[in-house]
Amino acid sequence: MKNVLLTILGICFAASHASAATAPNIVFIFADDWGWGDLSCHGHPYVKTPNIDRLAREGTDFHRFSVASGVCSPSRTSVMTGHFPARYNIDGHFAWVPSNAKRNMPDWLDPEAPLLPRFLKAGGYTTAHFGKWHLSNNMIPDSPLPSAYGYDVYGAFNCAGEQMPVHEDSRHANAFIEQSHQAGKPFFINLWLHEPHTPFHTVPKYQWRFRELEERDNIYASVLSHADDRIGEVLDTLDRLELTDNTLVIFSSDNGPARASRPAELTLTYDSATGAGYGIGASLGITGGRKGYKASLFQGGIGVPFIARWPGKIAADKVDDTSLISAVDLLPTFCEIGGVELPASYAPDGQSQVAALLGKATSKREKPLFWKFDSPWPARESQPYHWVSYAIVDENWKLVTNRDYSYLELFDIAADSYEKNDVKAKNPEVVERLLGKIAKWKTTLPANPTGNVFSTERSR
Repeated sequence: MKNVLLTILGICFAASHASAATAPNIVFIFADDWGWGDLSCHGHPYVKTPNIDRLAREGTDFHRFSVASGVCSPSRTSVMTGHFPARYNIDGHFAWVPSNAKRNMPDWLDPEAPLLPRFLKAGGYTTAHFGKWHLSNNMIPDSPLPSAYGYDVYGAFNCAGEQMPVHEDSRHANAFIEQSHQAGKPFFINLWLHEPHTPFHTVPKYQWRFRELEERDNIYASVLSHADDRIGEVLDTLDRLELTDNTLVIFSSDNGPARASRPAELTLTYDSATGAGYGIGASLGITGGRKGYKASLFQGGIGVPFIARWPGKIAADKVDDTSLISAVDLLPTFCEIGGVELPASYAPDGQSQVAALLGKATSKREKPLFWKFDSPWPARESQPYHWVSYAIVDENWKLVTNRDYSYLELFDIAADSYEKNDVKAKNPEVVERLLGKIAKWKTTLPANPTGNVFSTERSR
């Protein structure tokens, strides 16, 4: 009986090992403040992104992807957890401790939360994070390192500990790909680019590439070109190791482009995590006609690029302008693609979008999407689209409202992705139903952060 049991266990282990060995690799490239229109394949007049354009040419360009926040840290939280960031009281960017406390935020994402890298690691993947972190802040020295969140290897900035130089992300990613390939293990990489967040860290080689442009345009184009080249380095490594056909590569952005609310001088600024560079005066990102910019819950703030390539699985040179995909969908999607079974106790806010990736476009969602952000009301004249505090997408509808529901707008987001036509007057029953869903959702949110998420500096 013992020999039979060992034989069965051996067969099971061999099957599991074979499954892990053939599971697709996943490279998730997440830029920072990269606007929907900041790609040459999306028609930018002078920015050149040949490597991202290659992904679009060899994959599918999804035009209706949205992130779960108009700013960095909550957007990244949704990718890591598959949950709306409001479930963790992460409604803004992580800053130093007094600012977090004032906004009723934790000081970092709870490492005990359900986490994408930990799920994939348990399923046989080797996992890595390279680039921006910002699920805490480098100004909080006792915050958990990225290794506490399920990564085998990391190099990061905007975290505690040593800050990786921003331009070294692709070099570390390529080394990790080599090591994982030699070990015969599928890999998952978060490649979270700094660009085009401020400060703009320019390099003469790239400024020379756009030397005919005015200084601000030159700076903006040069940093995007530098990031695009680093993406190209990773794609070249996949080609060289003959891993391209078994690797899902996705390019996206954490929110829409940053813009100064009023004319800003072109000056040097300093960031304690990344160093010196040009400030907001060089922020020239565009949204492809969508309303608002970073920190807005209109599509200019949350509608970002999403290009997916998986040769032989995802259609090449295709645009999907139908499927409503969200950042909260990425965790269940990646786990399904990797053959990783999610725990029965885990309830994602998103849904797997494997069918959409493989070409079965649909504008219908099984689950509504929610957003929460502390926006000013009334709207500031300099930021007319930055007043929304709550939003919901349910079926084909998107409703946005200020903090006390005294003003709202309704859009048929499936037919009107640019949010040009407010149709609330014609659909009062839809407005009432969606407001009811927002109110019910709010009852599920915690009043305060919980868990081991506070720095010892709070006691000071």
